[in-house]
Amino acid sequence: MKKQQKIINQTNIKETINQMKKIILKILVVCIVAIIIGQYNIAFAASKTQLNADSSETDKKIQEAKDELDNIGAEKSETLKQVENLMAQISGYETDIDSLNDKISDINSQIEDAQNKLNQKQDDYDKQQELLNKRLVATYEAGETSYLDVLLSSKSLSDLISSYYMINEVAENDKNLMKEIKNEQEEIEKAKQTLETSKQELNSVKSQKEAKTTELKNTKAQKDSYVSKLSADEKNTQAELEQFEKDKKEITAQLAAIAKQEAAAKQKANTSSTNNTNSSKSNSGTTTISNPSASGYIRPISGYGITCGWMGYSGHTGVDFTGGGISGKPVLAAKSGTVVTSTALKNSNGSYRSYGEYIVINHHDGTMTLYAHGAPGSRLVSAGQSVSQGQQIMSVGTTGNSTGYHLHFEVRVNGSPVNPAPYLP
Repeated sequence: MKKQQKIINQTNIKETINQMKKIILKILVVCIVAIIIGQYNIAFAASKTQLNADSSETDKKIQEAKDELDNIGAEKSETLKQVENLMAQISGYETDIDSLNDKISDINSQIEDAQNKLNQKQDDYDKQQELLNKRLVATYEAGETSYLDVLLSSKSLSDLISSYYMINEVAENDKNLMKEIKNEQEEIEKAKQTLETSKQELNSVKSQKEAKTTELKNTKAQKDSYVSKLSADEKNTQAELEQFEKDKKEITAQLAAIAKQEAAAKQKANTSSTNNTNSSKSNSGTTTISNPSASGYIRPISGYGITCGWMGYSGHTGVDFTGGGISGKPVLAAKSGTVVTSTALKNSNGSYRSYGEYIVINHHDGTMTLYAHGAPGSRLVSAGQSVSQGQQIMSVGTTGNSTGYHLHFEVRVNGSPVNPAPYLP
């Protein structure tokens, strides 16, 4: 009896030891998995956090650059209107200058005519003055001879009458000569005044022309400055945008690489766990863990089917869910992960464009999902936030390039869009 009891006790001890071994083995398996996962977390957490932050910042910069380009485009349009006005002013200045040139030409002709007339008047005056001088000399040389002496020296009545008329004619000629000389002097003064007035008018017109020419030059410089500045701003902003987009591609590639490494690390951890569990099974009789579903995804919105599939039209890199009453319905995370983008794409005037309100989730297995056209202000998560499968992230809307209420859903593998249909249940 005692011997039998001893055997039973020994058996119980062995079973207890075996159970303890099983427990210890399970603990070791858990520790190994924890160590592997911990190493994975340590290796990737810091870089992922930084890259996600960089990605969000780059998205912000890209949006700012696009907004700036939109603003420059609007400013350019307004400036082109100003340039058109300046061109109209330039045309007006050029017309005025042509008119002033014609006026200058006319005034120069007037001055030339006036100068010729003045020269002619001066010649006439000089001739009359010379004739008068000759008459004065002749009178001086005649000495004291008077008109009476001439009359008294007449031998006959006929000579007397002839002498009388001759004397009167000479006197009248002298009188006319003096009058003509006086008139010539007056005409010369008038011609000089006309010439001076024309010269003053010419100087005034030339001053107007110089002013118009200066205005024309300044206006052209202003126009060129406007166009040059806008072109430079547009070129610089476009270069910045291209650089930001290049940075975004690099960050996306790095995140994709990390996601690939993450998947490999998880697979390695799961393999180690499975191997250890199988070892435990052979020694202790435990069962293996269950496998996940084929896709690992759920539908991002329940109760609605796909109405536009992959490449349903050119450039459609996703699928669309729509139907009656879909407006405002909850949009769910198809799989657990980390939000890398939660934003709204808008033009400078505040209107939505492209995806509108949209969210991108990184599932840390090389895949990402995108949810677009959400209702305004309905996004419930932000960049860097962890989300669980089935968690509501926003509501169905029609923002951006959308013709009606629907959900646009994309799956991206290593950053490139793929057909989402095979990933959905």
